[in-house]
Amino acid sequence: MNRKILSGAGAAIASLAVSSAAWAQAAGPIKAPTAEQMATMVNKGDTTWMLISSALVLMMSIPGLALFYGGLVRAKNMLSLCMQVFMIVSVAGLLWCCVGYSMAFTSGGENHFFGGFSKAMLMGVDGTTLGATFSNNIYIPELCFVVFQMTFAMITPALIVGAFAERVKFSGLMIFVVLWSILVYYPMAHMVWYWAGPDFLADAPTDYGLLWGWGALDFAGGTVVHINAGIAGLVGCLMIGKRVGYPKEPMPPHSLVMTMIGASLLWVGWFGFNAGSNLEANGVTAVAFINTMVATCAAAVSWSLVEQIHHGKPSMLGAATGAVAGLVAITPASGYAAPMTSIVLGFVVSPICYLFVVKVKGMFGYDDSLDVFGVHCIGGIVGALGTAIVAAPSLGGQGVFDYTQFPAAFDPSSYSIGNQLIIQAKAVLFTLAWSGVISAVIFFIVGKTIGLRPAEDEENQGLDITSHGERAYNM
Repeated sequence: MNRKILSGAGAAIASLAVSSAAWAQAAGPIKAPTAEQMATMVNKGDTTWMLISSALVLMMSIPGLALFYGGLVRAKNMLSLCMQVFMIVSVAGLLWCCVGYSMAFTSGGENHFFGGFSKAMLMGVDGTTLGATFSNNIYIPELCFVVFQMTFAMITPALIVGAFAERVKFSGLMIFVVLWSILVYYPMAHMVWYWAGPDFLADAPTDYGLLWGWGALDFAGGTVVHINAGIAGLVGCLMIGKRVGYPKEPMPPHSLVMTMIGASLLWVGWFGFNAGSNLEANGVTAVAFINTMVATCAAAVSWSLVEQIHHGKPSMLGAATGAVAGLVAITPASGYAAPMTSIVLGFVVSPICYLFVVKVKGMFGYDDSLDVFGVHCIGGIVGALGTAIVAAPSLGGQGVFDYTQFPAAFDPSSYSIGNQLIIQAKAVLFTLAWSGVISAVIFFIVGKTIGLRPAEDEENQGLDITSHGERAYNM
């Protein structure tokens, strides 16, 4: 019996040795994939990072923005504000799949303002189609890119509602969001971020969005998201009018703890917003990540210092607002700047936003309920203009890669802060005009048809009850 076991073991070992030798001979040296093979491959690490980034950006909207805004309004409007943000995210997601993605990220041909409808209803987009990243030899599934950009299309219109919080009809707001997304956001996303890619430059050298063609720098959404939403918010608060009792009656935030939690979630989610905008996980992703971190730290400290000087004590509301201002300002510069210049940008943006929130708003008397214009639009402008400075290679920045000359390397000596500043200013003015004018037309049409403002007695009762039949808090 023992001899049979040993005999069987010896045969098994001999067989294993022969199999191993055959496998080694067949395997040979490992060869790198060819260009043709790479065109059908996805990078699992980049795909994972982009899906995580998408979840982080969604967290910015719900629950981050909902809690940040919700804590700033009065208790009788807390639930309605959360409902508005929640439903904007839901409507915007559906709309993005129907027409948004196609309008933003397909070719417009000779039209540089918006794309076509070749991918409406996500036609031709599935788990097998690929999207190239900026390296052009790294690929992620196209659906990964679709859902990442979807989260941007969700949060941008949600930002607007803070400007006229506590005094807007839910039905009118939803119609506004649909029209604004189609007429304002999707074209802006196309104009700033769309280009056909280096694979197509030889055949279609002019296939890119208008502002991209100008050479405007917006790494993650200074113009597309913040200036775009901020100016729309200002137009909205002016056309809808002031809250009943403003500014005579006190309207303090009902929960600054909730606002702090919301701001913290925004900060965490913003790493997906900025670092995810590199579309792959590499050194530039790390640059955007650390720049987002330190600029926000600097802006929170800066706002608190300003309050200490002006009022003699720093506030939690001020620190949270400063952090958001820093996040807004670093957004367009996050992938271009260096950490130390990002800190400077963070320190600079808070006093400027503070001036608009505390002085300018009171001077002109507009009721921007949650300071969307003062923080997002003004912070976005500071960031967009500041990008021209912090991107300079002489200051440790990344410079500008000339995609029209791909794959030629960037020449740092060719970068001009002055020239880039002019381009950035043109992009800012264009965004203000495009979003401001079209938003005003949409507000006017919706206001004259469906209506934008609830009745005065409904506003006095609070939108939680009058719009949704619920209360945020039941005592």
